[in-house]
Amino acid sequence: MPIRVLDPKVVSRIAAGEVVERPASVVKELVENSLDASSSQISIEARGGGVGLIRVTDNGIGIPSTEVELAFDRYATSKIGSLDDLESIPSLGFRGEALPSIAAVAEVDIVTCAVDESVGTYISLKDGVIADRGSQGRSQGTTITVRNLLRKVPARLKFLKSTATENGHIANVVTQYALAFPEVKFTLLIDGRETLRTSGNGQLVDSVIEVYGIDVVKNMLEIKDKGWESGVVSPQVTGVISSPAVSRSGRDYLSFFVNRRWINSRLLAWAVEEAYRGLLMSGRHPIAIINISLPAKEVDINIHPTKTEVKFGNERTIFSTVQKAVRRALIELMPVPKIEEVATTYVPPSPPRQSLWTSTEVSAASPAVSSETPAVALLILRVMGQLSNSYIIAEGPDGLYLIDQHAAHERILFEKIRYQSSQHQIEVQGLLEPATFEVNPKEEEALKLHYEDLAEFGFSIEPFGDRTYLVRAVPALLQNKDWAGTVRELLASLLGRDKSDWWETIAISIACHSAVRAGQALTDDEMRELIRQLEQTSIPNTCPHGRPTIIHISTGQLRKEFGRGF
Repeated sequence: MPIRVLDPKVVSRIAAGEVVERPASVVKELVENSLDASSSQISIEARGGGVGLIRVTDNGIGIPSTEVELAFDRYATSKIGSLDDLESIPSLGFRGEALPSIAAVAEVDIVTCAVDESVGTYISLKDGVIADRGSQGRSQGTTITVRNLLRKVPARLKFLKSTATENGHIANVVTQYALAFPEVKFTLLIDGRETLRTSGNGQLVDSVIEVYGIDVVKNMLEIKDKGWESGVVSPQVTGVISSPAVSRSGRDYLSFFVNRRWINSRLLAWAVEEAYRGLLMSGRHPIAIINISLPAKEVDINIHPTKTEVKFGNERTIFSTVQKAVRRALIELMPVPKIEEVATTYVPPSPPRQSLWTSTEVSAASPAVSSETPAVALLILRVMGQLSNSYIIAEGPDGLYLIDQHAAHERILFEKIRYQSSQHQIEVQGLLEPATFEVNPKEEEALKLHYEDLAEFGFSIEPFGDRTYLVRAVPALLQNKDWAGTVRELLASLLGRDKSDWWETIAISIACHSAVRAGQALTDDEMRELIRQLEQTSIPNTCPHGRPTIIHISTGQLRKEFGRGF
């Protein structure tokens, strides 16, 4: 087939395919245009999964009557004017592709009235060509109606999901921007039913209530990052995150905005989940609504027509800033039982209590201390006994407390390991006689890769024949423990794991295998000592795996259960 210039209609359809992935893409583009037009009220209506109808109405500045037709020309935009503008884009839209792309694959009507105009302008387009025009009365703002989306593009239409699924994508787009712009009143109607209405009062918490409900909001923590670090201005992080008491099985509840632009970012998702490490159980994910404010020139949003992906100028700084901001909010604001000493007040020995948690950088491979995490106040309580040789029963000023002895000891040992590692003072126990340790080929690959890592924690292991190694020393915490089982488990978990989280894996495994076991009887002195040590940890209410260490039953709950009233 000879080389030839494509027909303009074919070009339009190809270009439209990059912007209009599904009905929700149309909603996104139109809502972004409304926000760029300084609208304070935006109403969205969808029918038939958005294929039958999409209508977006706003009270923005409108489009002057002399420019309405031009708005449907490809690459016609009022938001940038030169190449230099691409380096600092303040608006959500800027490409000039949305309206012509939508018009190429649907029937479009627009009614708009600009500031100082007494009557609105009406234009109707079919197949991207103006079919009708005229004047029409309306107040300031714009209404765009899209009908029969993708009807003439059956190849694209057949890939759409069910009506319910497409409606779900539309609802997600609207809720994301309702969270990003709490000062804008959003209304969403799907097939005639109102599914979302926000107040537009500027309070993020009210928008979160409308999206997620009051029960979730009760467990949300606010991020108030000042955007300063070591005297240097850094990206500002604001928003809300869920306490570990609320989690989800998927990552669909992570909402990220850069200068209030809704984006998808694996980097930011990773930063948030790293901040929750040790606070959530495996397989659980937080709810987060996070906005990052930074100079427009430090982020490139011009890398994809949908504008949902961005590239940061300094990914390491962004990762670290988000992770630390979320971690600080979790530690400072996370609800923790406040336990007071009944008899005497315990004074921590010298050196004074300090944070043992260290933030994990993007390429961190060691636990070098980069910033401190504020410790959570947790005072000791009166030990009453042991339940099932697994749980310590204690009394506090406001009821009963059950402490999981294994989980609590895990937390204590994990932070002890972290502190020793940060001081390069891991306690080592030499074996009376070197022991041989045989591995299979898969374990040997992991051992070769992480030989030095294990050595940092006190394992002295050296080759001793074919797939046989000689172990001369182990971490002191594993003395008289199943150190061989620990090493074997570590080799299985470390193989194929990213280098950035090997330290956490090894530390947690050693802490777990060294901790007092469930089912082990403890003396009163041992229980009191365990609680005393737990009090000194920075995160006393969860073990390193994210499981709770303490369960609190308040005096009020006990009175209610026994029918004693208040």
